[in-house]
Amino acid sequence: MDGTIYLDHNATTAIRPAAASVVAEALAWTGNPSSVHRHGRLARRVVEDAREHVADLVGAEPSQVVMTSGGTEANRLAIGGFQGQAIVSAVEHLSVLGAAKEAKHLPVDNEGRVDVEALDALLATRRDGTPTLVSVMWANNETGVLQPLAEVVEVARRHGAFVHCDAAQAVGRVAVDFAALGVHMMTVSAHKLGGPAGVGALIVGDDAPLAMMAGGGQERGRRAGTENVAGIAGFGAAADVAKAELAAFDALVALRDGLEARIGTVTPAARIFGQGAPRLPNTTCVTMPGVDSETQVMAFDLAGIAVSAGAACSSGKVGPSHVLRAMGIEEDEARTAIRVSLGWTTTAADVARFVDEWAAMFARLGGQPPAATTAA
Repeated sequence: MDGTIYLDHNATTAIRPAAASVVAEALAWTGNPSSVHRHGRLARRVVEDAREHVADLVGAEPSQVVMTSGGTEANRLAIGGFQGQAIVSAVEHLSVLGAAKEAKHLPVDNEGRVDVEALDALLATRRDGTPTLVSVMWANNETGVLQPLAEVVEVARRHGAFVHCDAAQAVGRVAVDFAALGVHMMTVSAHKLGGPAGVGALIVGDDAPLAMMAGGGQERGRRAGTENVAGIAGFGAAADVAKAELAAFDALVALRDGLEARIGTVTPAARIFGQGAPRLPNTTCVTMPGVDSETQVMAFDLAGIAVSAGAACSSGKVGPSHVLRAMGIEEDEARTAIRVSLGWTTTAADVARFVDEWAAMFARLGGQPPAATTAA
């Protein structure tokens, strides 16, 4: 779309050219990876090659990578395949909260970081020996806040609990080492790191008590159903590029900080959520005082700029964020927040245009004139 600016990379990022090329090539092939003839063996080789690339990106063994239809299925597989009780953070993605409806919720502080002491206390109250799964995301999709996973893992393992981590927003954006982290299961999504939508993976540790999914026995019995060969091929190619360009993604910090600084010159009343905590390099969750989130999203869209309000998982509905509410943000303020997420296609000119439009919109809808800003 010529002339438009895409700043919603946490919803989905642009597919990498290498991934798109591999997907197109794979779509021209015919073969079921479970078949034993030549066509099937070629398809199997594509899947296994991609599995190795994904494993290499996240610091796992290829045998630990279970291909799925995306992050939501991986989360449901991890939680639904666990026999026992669950504790999940209050700021988890809705696919986790929906899969763990009976779970206890772990509170977060006003920056959106989980309360590790509260986790310790919750696990200490277990008296019946029921297996427990703790699910804490690596990076929040709305604020970009990074969770203290090393502390979560230490506490959970000390109490004999298992840990699942939704790392869909983190993989390809920060360095990830599944083996060193010590979680038992971890979710990855291809379209968050430049691969095609409709494919992801659950990384399953050798000591993870995951029930097998009944069916045809694909994915070593962990996930039944014919593998999406073309999508998996694109996933592998994107994983390869993402690993090579981690440093380039980290460079987005300068663009993000410049964006936030310029908004601060427009109005000091604008609030950046999670700004005091470690965050992803690309994510800003910011309020426009007095202007509803939905109004902002529509106005930016009319101006040719794509941003979002909250997570892109509610069929286009815009409402108060459960993440911000869990952080103690009043509903009226939460309703003025939007998420701006940069990606591998974002330029300094994109950020400058966004801030200019933000300032003009605030003057028009918020009732205050824009302050002079400097180029990012």
